[in-house]
Amino acid sequence: MSVPGVPEQLRFDELDTPLRDTTFVVVDLETTGARPGEDAITEIGAVKIRGGEVIAEMATLVDPGRSIPPHIVEITGITTAMVIDAPRIERVLPAFLEFARGAVLVAHNAPFDTGFLKAAASATDTPWPKFTVLCTVKLARRVLSRDEAPSVKLSSLARLFDVGTTPTHRALDDARATVDVLHALIARVGNQGVHSLTELVDYLPDVSSHQRAKRSLASHLPHAPGVYLFRGPSDEVLYVGTATDLRRRVRNYFTGSETRGRMKEMVALTTRIDHVECAHALEAGVRELRLLAAHTPPYNRRSKYPKRGWWITLTAEAFPRLSVVRTPAADSLGPFRSRSTAVDVADVLAEYCILRTCTSRIPKGREHGPQCPPRELGRCPASVHDRMTEDAYRPGPELFRQFLRGLDDAPLHRMRARVEELAAGELFENAARLRDRTAEVVLALRRMQRLAALTALDQLVAARPAVTGGWEFAVIRSGRLASAGCARRGIHPMPVVDALVLTAETVVPDATPLRGASPEEAGLLARWLDQEDTRIVSASAGWCEPARGAGSWSEWCALARAGSASTRDAETRPPAPSSADHRLGWRS
Repeated sequence: MSVPGVPEQLRFDELDTPLRDTTFVVVDLETTGARPGEDAITEIGAVKIRGGEVIAEMATLVDPGRSIPPHIVEITGITTAMVIDAPRIERVLPAFLEFARGAVLVAHNAPFDTGFLKAAASATDTPWPKFTVLCTVKLARRVLSRDEAPSVKLSSLARLFDVGTTPTHRALDDARATVDVLHALIARVGNQGVHSLTELVDYLPDVSSHQRAKRSLASHLPHAPGVYLFRGPSDEVLYVGTATDLRRRVRNYFTGSETRGRMKEMVALTTRIDHVECAHALEAGVRELRLLAAHTPPYNRRSKYPKRGWWITLTAEAFPRLSVVRTPAADSLGPFRSRSTAVDVADVLAEYCILRTCTSRIPKGREHGPQCPPRELGRCPASVHDRMTEDAYRPGPELFRQFLRGLDDAPLHRMRARVEELAAGELFENAARLRDRTAEVVLALRRMQRLAALTALDQLVAARPAVTGGWEFAVIRSGRLASAGCARRGIHPMPVVDALVLTAETVVPDATPLRGASPEEAGLLARWLDQEDTRIVSASAGWCEPARGAGSWSEWCALARAGSASTRDAETRPPAPSSADHRLGWRS
């Protein structure tokens, strides 16, 4: 609680791990040369520090298992005689890793030191921990101007900062000097608003002061999951994203961890950041999809054409045919990302459901056939019959409807039989082409039937264990997230479920295959429900897919796709060399 008139100290809990609470292990090595894996370590010196104070030190010579070259002896003063009784690296390295456990590893020219340590770990089959590594050379180049520090050698920086230990090319002395240099550099960046480990690591790449100053735009965001919206000069939405921790994620846009050029451009235009706090990641993902559709922000790639897809549908006429449209009807298959894919699938389905592809309009009471081009020319599947009345034509459209609903998979059996027939006749290219088209049909139908099974439920309540304990809940109505919430650890979940159901959004479905639900939202919900630890609390009806749907063809489809990949590999692989090729010096 703040008291009027009494100044408040800034809280570091909003800035990740404060630098004063971060443990650093500053390490320096002496080696027999400059090539990790070929040359070996002769000395390790390390200093553990926290809050500006030295906690512990470690120093040891290391037997490299070979003589030390004269020029290295001249630089370091370490001779072969000095290391002959020293421990080998397989004994020293585990002790060093235990010394540095949980700390940030710091070195002057860190790639050199960590390269030797990793090579030693690999040679001795010692697991290498996932350290956060800080290089004082890189930090110095970021902090100091060329005029102030023409050179960033350790000896030059020691003189610049007038450190207490002079570098001597011995491991412990150089590690102590690096500690003083690190403290001096941290003092410099502290004046620029860098107070946490995350900010220090992010500070190293080149970030403009204008970009860094905009971090204050994220100061009001909570440490909670949700959706964030970057707004521009005219209050337009520039970008929409989700995060499990809103403040931490948004602050990253104003640091060096953001390297995408478009995002830097977006940050430069940002004047305000809005947010929607959510109960959990699923709700955040759903709200993101809805906001993308509502605002179509220019810096989101996926929002260029939201809610736009292609559907294959039966036309409403006496002799229905398949048409590729934007808006689905009751008997439609989709959505497809591209029109060309939808057209290809429609051609295959028309052939194996015996639907006409000719585009002439046939009035009610007339016949199909007299005006239809021959099959050899127009490829109209219905042209195999000279004349067809409405009653004779009706089985084709009805088969397509039954096929969509998973009540009849005869078209897939016909396609597979034709593939086998073509392969038996050694028409392998034609067989492969039809196999790939059949796989496209199966995938499209499987996706739609999977989502349709979910959207067919008037209400489904599901739960997943929360990472922090307790439960995450979702109330789904006709393929839409109608309500979301959490029950914390120790709280009885069912009253929470009852409250979520009572306050859930009212959903009015329509007659389209997905009952008006967005395919993207329904797909996101389906993926969440498919996770192994998700449980169904209650459902208005049984949740199932049709017995003769595309789901039973998944194994065949996987084999077909594997065959398609093998075919592509064979087409791109160079031909095997003949004896003549060898004589001509051919090489693959």
